[in-house]
Amino acid sequence: MHETLRPVLVEAPVDRPSGPGWPESVAGVAAYGVLYAAVALFLRHAVLSDTMAGLIGFVLSAVMGLGAFAVAVLLRIRRLAPFGLRRVSGRSLLAAVGFGVVAYVLATIASLLCQAVAGDHQNIQVGYQAAAAGGLLWYLATAVAGFVATPIGEELIFRGVLANALGRYGAWVSVLASATVFALVHGLNPVLPVAFVVGVINALLLRRTGSVWPGIVVHGVNNALAMSVPVVLALASR
Repeated sequence: MHETLRPVLVEAPVDRPSGPGWPESVAGVAAYGVLYAAVALFLRHAVLSDTMAGLIGFVLSAVMGLGAFAVAVLLRIRRLAPFGLRRVSGRSLLAAVGFGVVAYVLATIASLLCQAVAGDHQNIQVGYQAAAAGGLLWYLATAVAGFVATPIGEELIFRGVLANALGRYGAWVSVLASATVFALVHGLNPVLPVAFVVGVINALLLRRTGSVWPGIVVHGVNNALAMSVPVVLALASR
C-alpha cells in the first residue's frame, strides 16, 4: 500500500515595514487633503449658527484625522504600534498635562506676536468658542469633540504617521517639518503659530516616549484652555 504524498502549501510570511515611510505619509496626507476639501465645501454651503458650526467643525476635524490615519495604516503595515499607539507610563501622561499648559502659554504669546507683526487680528475660532459658551450641554459636547476626539485624530496623522515617517531623517527634520505641515493645514491666520508650537512640543514628546499619547494629552489640554479661558473671562466680566 503506497502512501499518497500531497503537496503542502505554506503561506510565506508577509514582509511588512517596521514603521511608516513615504507611502504612508503621502497616502495619509493626500487622504487628509481630500477630506479637508470635502469638509470645507460642506461648511461653506451649510447654514449653521456659530455654536453648531463650532461643534460640527470639531467633529469633522476628528473625522479627517482618523480617516487619513486609517488610510495610512491599512496601506501596508496594518499594525498600530509602529505609528506610536503604544502604552506609556502614568508619569509621562501627568507630565504631558503640564506640557499642555506650557504649550498654551507659549502658543498664546506666539499668536499675539504674529498678530502684532502681521496686523491680522481675526478670530477664526469664534465658532469653537461659541460652542464652548453655549451652555453646559454644549460645553460637554465640545469637550468630547474638541478636547478628546480632535486631538486623537490630528495627533495620529501628523505625529503618528508624518513625524514617525520623517524620523529616519533625524530629529530636526522630523520635528520641524511635521510641525510646519500641521501649522499650514490650519491656514495662514493667527492659529498658525499656535499649531506650530503644539506640533513642535508633541513631536519632541513622540521622539522621547515613542508614543502619541503624551502628545494627545498636550493637544487636548491646549484645546481645553483655548476654548475655556475666553468663556471664563466672559463670565467673570458680567
